[in-house]
Formats: sequence, C-alpha cells, structure tokens
Amino acid sequence: MKVSLIQMSYRGSKDRMIGDMVAKIEALAKGGSSLIVLQELHQSEYFCQSEDTKFFDYAKDFKSDVEFWAEVSRVNSIVLVASLFEQRASGLYHNTAVVFDNGKVAGKYRKMHIPDDPGFYEKFYFTPGDLGFEPIDTSVGRLGVLVCWDQWFPEAARIMALKGAEILIYPTAIGWFDEDSEDEKQRQLDAWITVQRAHAISNGIPLISCNRCGFESDESGVIDGIRFWGNSFIAGAQGEFLARANSSECELTTQIDLNNSKEVRDIWPFLRDRRVDYYKDLLKLYCD
Repeated sequence: MKVSLIQMSYRGSKDRMIGDMVAKIEALAKGGSSLIVLQELHQSEYFCQSEDTKFFDYAKDFKSDVEFWAEVSRVNSIVLVASLFEQRASGLYHNTAVVFDNGKVAGKYRKMHIPDDPGFYEKFYFTPGDLGFEPIDTSVGRLGVLVCWDQWFPEAARIMALKGAEILIYPTAIGWFDEDSEDEKQRQLDAWITVQRAHAISNGIPLISCNRCGFESDESGVIDGIRFWGNSFIAGAQGEFLARANSSECELTTQIDLNNSKEVRDIWPFLRDRRVDYYKDLLKLYCD
C-alpha cells in the first residue's frame, strides 16, 4: 500500500495550519496514498515550551476537531492518523492520537510516557494515558500508534508488536536548542533515528515517524525556542530507510508491503527466541 506523512512548520494560526494541511492531504490522497500520518499536535504551535494555563483552551475543541478530521478522512477515503489535545474533563487533559478510517473513528491512543524537560513541559499539560498499548484495527492494517516521547521506550513498541501491530507509527515533536553545539545536535538526531529503526528491526515490522520542522519561539522568554529538526522517515521491517526527509517541509510517500514482515520474521525470529520466563525484572523500576 502507499503511505504518506506530512512534515510541516507552524503557520502562526490554527486556521492556516489546517488549511495548508488539508490541501496536502487532498493531493496525497489523489496520488493514491491510503494511510496518511500527521505530526504531533499538528493544529497548533508546540505550546509546551512554557507552562501557561491559557493553552488549556486549545483542548476545548477536541470533539469538533474529531468531527472535522473524520470528515477529511471520509472525503479523501483514507486512514488518517491525527494528533489532538483532548480535554477529558475540567483539569484533565491528554495528548491523544486519533485514527480515522474513511470517516469513522477507528480508535485512539493517549500518550503514555510524558516528558518534563526544559522547553518540553508536557507534565504540566498532559495526564499520562490510561488506554494502554493497544493496536488499532483499520482497513489498511493493524496500527501500533504511539506518540513522541514513547519513541524512546522499547517496551511500548514491543507490546504493540506482541498484540499484532503491523506498523509502528509515531507522531512527534522534537528539536534542538540553537545554543547546542553542532556535535551535540548530531548526536541527538542520530540517537532519535537509531532507536526508532531499532524498534522496527527488533519487532520485524515497518515504522513511520512524523516530526515537526521549523523554528518556534517561546513567547514566555524562559527559553529562546526550539528548532524542530524534521528528519521524518519511513523504515522497513529491517530498519531500512524507505523514505527520509531533511529539516525542510515536505511530504514523504512510499510503498509498504506488509507481507514483508513475515519474510523478515521467518529469517530473524526474535519473537520465537524471547526468554519471557526471565523477564520479570522488567516490571521493576530499577533492580536495586
């Protein structure tokens, strides 16, 4: 099947982001893409650079946002992975990926691992997810949808694979601080790419990682801002690059053959050789 992702920079408003994104979706759908993935919190700026209660208002439109993107999915006859800010109740919010299948909500995933680092103050905004690591069945296959910080945790990818996920998908928002050295920037980027390719390899399934790009300043002045590094990619079941972006805006499209996962797993049977009888220590925070 043909799959695509959209790597974009922030346009300054929700309306402009949505308008440009919908136009790109329409073009990709006309080109034959049946699965399209959007970046983390794709409707807005990455507001987690500072802690400000005004941004909770973004989540009030969650229900209407779901209805809108469901219609985009229906009109274009696609499976669409969107990343939305969910208000579940007053004072209770989630970073939520919603999967739409030809106009219907196929399922959703609430981000499980929540970071709290300079410029990435997500614990202020998001309650950790409570839906677990559950793949979402769609007309194009069973999708293992995770979000950003989840990328660094092999346990999340493994559980999705053990529950039958056929593709791992990561909407994400990660970047550099301009004051970092060039060597440090390269180390961070290499680590980010490597850990995700490793998830594809160790589980024998393809992976789609869709990142933001462009510079976003922090209006609070606490930090200078984040330069989102883009570099979105689509990898095969052996971690090979099927499509790869640089730091500029782009749409990536490639073919994914889900049957290839069986061939790869037959020659690299990692699931067969797992010693689950000796993995109990993984349930501990640390083995003191």
